[in-house]
Amino acid sequence: MMRALHAFPGGLHLETHKEKTCAESSLLQPLPERIVLPLQQHIGLPAEPIVGMGERVRKGQMIARASGYVSVPVHASTSGTIVDIGLHPVGNPATPDARCIVIEPDGRDEWFEIQPVHEYASVDPRELQAVIRDCGIAGLGGAGFPTHVKLNEGVENAVDTLIINGVECEPYITCDDRLIQEKATYVVAGARMIAHAVQAKHCVIAVEEDMPQSFAALEKLVEDDIELVKVPTRYPAGGEKQLIKMLTGFEVPSGGLSIHIGIVVHNVATAAAVYRAVTRGEPQVSRYVTVTGDVDRPRNLQVLLGTPIHDCLRTCGFREDGEARIILGGPMMGTHLRRLDIPVIKTTNCVLVQPAREPAAELPCIRCGDCVDVCPIKLLPQQLYWHARSDDQDEAQRYHLFDCIECGCCAYVCPSHIPLVQYYRHAKSRIAAAERQRQGADHARTRFLARNARLDRQERSRNGALPAAAGADIAEKRAYISDAVERVRDRRLQRDPNQGGDD
Repeated sequence: MMRALHAFPGGLHLETHKEKTCAESSLLQPLPERIVLPLQQHIGLPAEPIVGMGERVRKGQMIARASGYVSVPVHASTSGTIVDIGLHPVGNPATPDARCIVIEPDGRDEWFEIQPVHEYASVDPRELQAVIRDCGIAGLGGAGFPTHVKLNEGVENAVDTLIINGVECEPYITCDDRLIQEKATYVVAGARMIAHAVQAKHCVIAVEEDMPQSFAALEKLVEDDIELVKVPTRYPAGGEKQLIKMLTGFEVPSGGLSIHIGIVVHNVATAAAVYRAVTRGEPQVSRYVTVTGDVDRPRNLQVLLGTPIHDCLRTCGFREDGEARIILGGPMMGTHLRRLDIPVIKTTNCVLVQPAREPAAELPCIRCGDCVDVCPIKLLPQQLYWHARSDDQDEAQRYHLFDCIECGCCAYVCPSHIPLVQYYRHAKSRIAAAERQRQGADHARTRFLARNARLDRQERSRNGALPAAAGADIAEKRAYISDAVERVRDRRLQRDPNQGGDD
């Protein structure tokens, strides 16, 4: 029985521009001169280094441990020597420089000792979760959420449906499509492992209608325990909330998570990484990256994490002349790169080269409502724009700013060329910064009040003890003097009994 599909609101039909890269087999990106591994390649807390300068490491060796629950370790992408631990460019607009571990490869690509898990189906789900956490696996679909956290949520909550997301909806990007075609066995086996880890009742693998080769590769491997579904090619069908709506008809509540309605979503590349971790003990040290656009040889590359972007561009025939516009990610949700020495990390899925052009002049909003029609979250982009622009943080949040998935549909259709997503991102960052500042101020105030209370208790204790002590001293002195007077009087009486009367 075929699964009934449901339409999600808004969205766009876009030119895909995928034919250049989805039909060509991937290439292994050559080993770079230096590997630069940021300590934070995912949502959550950065990892903490456990290696020192000059130390020799091997491929797959843990070089930084997780620093909290929402954190994952970092592993060496190849064997070599640690030559630096410090700040390096990472391409994040919010934090352009971040702490990284730099490895000088020795060319041997020598693996560290790794331990596979045999017969995963008989392993306790929590043990499987620990293996995935220790292998440093984070979501490879773009957000980079630590995979073990989602698995733990699944263990703690009843999971009805596990969705393996192969819907690669943004134009130009084909890294997941190519991965499925070349590693379909990894994806299907990894899906079964994740399903066991979260004890899901149902498992669905979804791909787009314009991915026929991937669908055919998966169709040969799935059995009754996995449902394979084609979804319409419509942007942003690959968004988590949109895919859940299409496949189940349910909507994730505002401010909520998919687990709240019994659904867990993982990317196909994450499933393949889980397969490697469980069957081979391999940490996450590489990924598929689409390099496309205005380059001589558009291709998907298998890239070691930490490889500089300019190395990948060079492999695909990019000629740097200063005129091109480089986008990290796709044309709808990607960010412009100002420099090309930043490293490939776990969330890097595409490098897009486009001809440089002057952005269209931003004009006043004409209140046409086109942005409302295409919003897949059913937000009011125009109202969000006004409040974000005026820095009215309370009103922006009242209009559900943080439900915005930054898909770019609103900006794409805006006739006034207003960069709406940029306004939303800026507002989110300001609210997040204000929240951090407020939490810091609350913490400081709590400490200040606690200190004042402690000092006050100490002062009251001293003030209460001193009079009592003073009173006791005075009474003791008076008693001593009285006794002394009595002793003198007794001695006098003994010498002359007549001295005891009145003078």
